Amino acid sequence: MVREQYTTATEGTHIERPENPYVYKIGIYGWRKRCLYLFVLLLLIILVVNLALTIWILKVMWFSPAGMGHLRVTKDGLRLEGESEFLFPLYAKEIHSRVDSSLLLQSTQNVTVNARNSEGEVTGRLKVGPKMVEVQSQQFQINSNDGKPLFTVDEKEVVVGTDKLRVTGPEGALFEHSVETPLVRADPFQDLRLESPTRRLSMDAPRGVHLQAHAGKIEVLSQMDILFHSSDGMLVLDAETVCLPKLAQGTWGPSGSSQSLYEICACPDGKLYLSVAGVGTTCQEHSHICL
Repeated sequence: MVREQYTTATEGTHIERPENPYVYKIGIYGWRKRCLYLFVLLLLIILVVNLALTIWILKVMWFSPAGMGHLRVTKDGLRLEGESEFLFPLYAKEIHSRVDSSLLLQSTQNVTVNARNSEGEVTGRLKVGPKMVEVQSQQFQINSNDGKPLFTVDEKEVVVGTDKLRVTGPEGALFEHSVETPLVRADPFQDLRLESPTRRLSMDAPRGVHLQAHAGKIEVLSQMDILFHSSDGMLVLDAETVCLPKLAQGTWGPSGSSQSLYEICACPDGKLYLSVAGVGTTCQEHSHICL
């Protein structure tokens, strides 16, 4: 830089300034100037490339004032059109499809839906896997369109709220413990079978058990004993014909060889046997069968 010297003098006095032999030029010259221009040109090129990439990204991602691509921002939330893939967890208060289409959740492994409380703990979980659908919750309930409970499961009981429970499996229904129901009925033209292969089958009711077959027969089979017990009442066999084909018979009496009438006798242990009918009872004559 040029250092200027200031000299004070009285008015009217002319003083000649000495010429300074050293003159310095202000600015950037030479290779520094060329490097500066090159750097400015490089920044301009980078700015143009960045602007072009930004415009290209906005064009490809379909950015608009309403949203991005198939994602639209509405007053009710976010609206997503078409199929979308989420690489990380999705947190939402409500997810529903359009009126004219269904909602599809698809994954190559499993689909898991979690419900958390205010502390972040999982209170309910629905997991759909390739082999099993698992629900973890204190209660699982399925309701109808009008809000009526159709199926409810908790730790204590399972409630089916429909008017009719239909089991269509060829092997029927298997119950490991007791079953309480007001009516058990088979489909029309189908047989109803109540079976216990290795244990006993018991039917209890405080006001009686009613067995009815409108167009067939009722058959009771057992490997051991069949017991009909009434705590306060009597056992009534009301039919036109009661057949006991394998009932033991007593010996014929001396005067009843031509008769074909029998009477049913009972042993003290409840065993029944036939005895030829006479003018009076003949059970005492053939009581040796009870021994």
